[in-house]
Amino acid sequence: MKPCKADRVRIVVCLLFLLAAIPAYSQRATFDLNVGQVSDQFGAIPAATSPLLDINGEVTVIKPDPKKGGASIVAGGEVRVPIDATDHAKELALYGGVVFAVHHDFSIGIDAGIRKIYMPAATLDGQTFVRDNLELFQLPLVIKYKFGPAKRAFIEARGEPEFTPHYKLNKLSTPGIPKPSFDHGYTVGGSVGYIFNKYLFVKGTYQTRYFKFLDLPGNPTSLYNWKSNIITGGVGVTF
Repeated sequence: MKPCKADRVRIVVCLLFLLAAIPAYSQRATFDLNVGQVSDQFGAIPAATSPLLDINGEVTVIKPDPKKGGASIVAGGEVRVPIDATDHAKELALYGGVVFAVHHDFSIGIDAGIRKIYMPAATLDGQTFVRDNLELFQLPLVIKYKFGPAKRAFIEARGEPEFTPHYKLNKLSTPGIPKPSFDHGYTVGGSVGYIFNKYLFVKGTYQTRYFKFLDLPGNPTSLYNWKSNIITGGVGVTF
C-alpha cells in the first residue's frame, strides 16, 4: 500500500528542482510544512481519523512585466502522508498553472496537475478488499485575496470537479477484477494565513473531498465511495 521508492524519489526530485530553479530570473518560491488531521470514510464503514503531514512547494517560473501586466506561470507539488496508512491514503501531486493578478490584492489562477493516490485496503465482515490506486487529472480554480495592514493577511479558496480517474493496479490486487464506474466527485477547500516578514508565513487549511462510484460489480458494498476531510496548520518560507 506504500508509494514505491521510485515515486517518492520522483516527487522529492521535482520539488527540489522547482526550488533550485529560483535563481533563474530571480523568481519567487514558497515551501511550507503542515501538520493536522485527516478523516476518511469509505462506503458505510465508520469514519477513521489520523494525524497528517502535508508538504507543499511552489515556484513562480515566469513573472509578468510590472508595466505590461499579464499572467504568472507557476509550478509546484505536494506530498501528503497520514501517520496511519492502514485506513488512509497517501498522495503525491505535481502541477503547473497560470495566475492572473486582477488587482494588486486579488488574483485568480488555474492549475493543471496529476495526483496519484495510494488507496488503503478495507476489512469488512472478516474479508479484505484491496482497492486499485487512483491517478487523477485535476484542474482546480484558485482565488487569493490579501488584506489588512501592509496586506500581510491572506485568504485563499480552491475548488474543482473531479474527473474520471485512471486505475492503477495495486500490487496486492487480484488482476481481472472489474473496475468501478465513476459517477461524480469534487474537492473544495480554503486557507487563511499571515505573512510575518519577507521570508516567513503561517497558514491554516481546510479541505473536503468526495468521490462517488456506481454500485456495480467493481464497487462492492460501495467501498470505493470516499469522503475525506482535512484540517492542517503550518509554517512556510518564501525565497
